[in-house]
Amino acid sequence: MKTRERRVGTVSRGIRCPIIRQGDDLAKIVADSVLEAAEYEGFSLADRDVIAMTESIVARAQGNYASVDAIAKDVKEKLGGETVGVIFPILSRNRFAICLRGIAKGAKKVVLMLSYPSDEVGNALLTYDQIDEAGINPYSDVLTLEKYRELFGENKHEFTGVDYVAYYSNLVREMGAEVEIVFANNPRVILNYTDCVLTCDIHTRARTKRILKAAGAKVVCGLDDILNAPIDGSGCNERYGLLGSNKSTEDSIKLFPRECKALVLDVQKRILDATGKHVEVMVYGDGAFKDPQGKIWELADPVVSPVFTDGLIGTPNELKLKYLADNDYRELSGEALKEAISKSIREKENNLVGNMASQGTTPRQLTDLIGSLCDLTSGSGDKGTPVVLVQGYFDNYTT
Repeated sequence: MKTRERRVGTVSRGIRCPIIRQGDDLAKIVADSVLEAAEYEGFSLADRDVIAMTESIVARAQGNYASVDAIAKDVKEKLGGETVGVIFPILSRNRFAICLRGIAKGAKKVVLMLSYPSDEVGNALLTYDQIDEAGINPYSDVLTLEKYRELFGENKHEFTGVDYVAYYSNLVREMGAEVEIVFANNPRVILNYTDCVLTCDIHTRARTKRILKAAGAKVVCGLDDILNAPIDGSGCNERYGLLGSNKSTEDSIKLFPRECKALVLDVQKRILDATGKHVEVMVYGDGAFKDPQGKIWELADPVVSPVFTDGLIGTPNELKLKYLADNDYRELSGEALKEAISKSIREKENNLVGNMASQGTTPRQLTDLIGSLCDLTSGSGDKGTPVVLVQGYFDNYTT
């Protein structure tokens, strides 16, 4: 009798949950929501399914919030409260505006140095065509605000309609600090203005700090050094500080979740107890992918996943089916081709690094790949699905 084959591979489901508040038993809510969805929609759970929850609901359940005043106090204590160089921030009302308000409140003057033509994650001030036409070399040229306006005028963000140069300048002034705007891509430039520097880049922060310290900066902090401990009872993130934070209100931010390994293990155990299935569990934030239209690289969080169960450690170990079909088994077709490819998959090595038959497969961390899938599934608006269930991700052609 012929074995019945599966006709579906990976499935990603957004799971509806209640609105999460501080102090909620998140592990119970997540496990119950997944189990209720399975019962209501008529699907079952399996070993190695992945349950992923957004970092937002984790931080909210933890009550991991901080005020502008807490940011200001930490900035003043760590950077001296006089003239502070604030360099390479991303252009985002959600991600940086409230942080900037706190930074400005903790200083007398802010020298805001913006990278150009875009920020680190691709939000554009200018296009490369504009700077080429102006004869500007972004690797060496330093622009004052006056020169920027003379050459380029007002440039509003394509999607938000915001002129971030004016917007950030006004935010600093509203907090009572003086502001000076500079456009440069060499971090050393800021030392012409001040030797107390807060570098706000995300993924390049370690290099920027190293360069500034070697160039003689008196004080160098990153966003990961601000609110890396509580200030007057505020929330914090011991590892990432302000990185990964989002706007909560006009005067407060929600920080990236604090240590939560116990949470993912708790959800895993609850599902095991209820179903006998060993699932993997992770917390995810931004996905890691680039928008071809806006040129924005989505990942404004320091990592895609801050915590996950051990079964999600590592990278995919996959063979490229079209390579096998076009090369090793190009003379075969039909059932013979199917069986040959299936045999190759069943007998593949545990580590395919360097194997030509794996070229073109995605050499990324499993959590980055699955987290990106989850971010696209849950969206960032009103879908109401802050938990995502991914099934069949670890299946292959032979399953």
